[in-house]
Amino acid sequence: MVGWVREQVREEEYQAFGNAANLDVEHISKGNNCLDAAKACNLDDTCKKYRSAYITPCTTSMSNEVCNRRKCHKALRQFFDKVPAKHSYGMLFCSCRDIACTERRRQTIVPVCSYEEREKPNCLNLQDSCKTNYICRSRLADFFTNCQPESRSVSSCLKENYADCLLAYSGLIGTVMTPNYIDSNSLSVAPWCDCNNSGNDLEECSKFLNFFKDNTCLKNAIQAFGNGSDVTVWQPALPVQTTTATTTTAFRVKNKPLGPAGSENEIPTHVLPPCANLQIPTCHSSELWSLSWFSIHNTDS
Repeated sequence: MVGWVREQVREEEYQAFGNAANLDVEHISKGNNCLDAAKACNLDDTCKKYRSAYITPCTTSMSNEVCNRRKCHKALRQFFDKVPAKHSYGMLFCSCRDIACTERRRQTIVPVCSYEEREKPNCLNLQDSCKTNYICRSRLADFFTNCQPESRSVSSCLKENYADCLLAYSGLIGTVMTPNYIDSNSLSVAPWCDCNNSGNDLEECSKFLNFFKDNTCLKNAIQAFGNGSDVTVWQPALPVQTTTATTTTAFRVKNKPLGPAGSENEIPTHVLPPCANLQIPTCHSSELWSLSWFSIHNTDS
């Protein structure tokens, strides 16, 4: 698999720069969208720089049989934080029609290092591990908030905003909760964990795992980006008046309502800090931090 990644990187560089140094990315062939996205990345200085920066630590070498997972994760976080979404998302959420394309998409984050391990931990144990790290903890709370499914909404997202969902999802990449496509045949994603040995917590574990695997909001967001089929959901939403207390995120505070309890795949939030109510105009950083902590810890209720 490592050889495949290296070979594909070389292939892309040769194809992209052999006779296309001045090629407008809008005119690149659309035969394989994920390959096209990789070529477009190589034509962009920022994307090429940060992609190369994570390929190196995420790929094993003759002198290093085991990749440096910590450096790999850090480099992946920098890639998704620094590279414009049109390039980073273009590689991660490209639309596909065949296995060659979907496998390339699945390999984007070099999963042999960043994602897979010899054994799968229990998902609740992985969640506990995530809670001990402030980056993972707040980003997981962000994912729960912004990718909350709602079957009654047009987009299948409670917040009706695909961009926020994809940003929250990509923010998890490079943490212990790193998700990826579970195979090359669907848009289902999951962290590297399962619910074996859950005992009495099997229902809670399954709910946690299914929030990733069967999340219609996230799947629709990925499809919409890959197909360019729903531009309106990518626009900033206008404030909506509501009397319902809501959650917010660790990175943004937007006046968008949340629906009633019992929404599809809902992660419960039984207790919220005061700034969670929409009627309060601002939230101090300490309150946002507290809210992110609540969003995770209430899954233990």
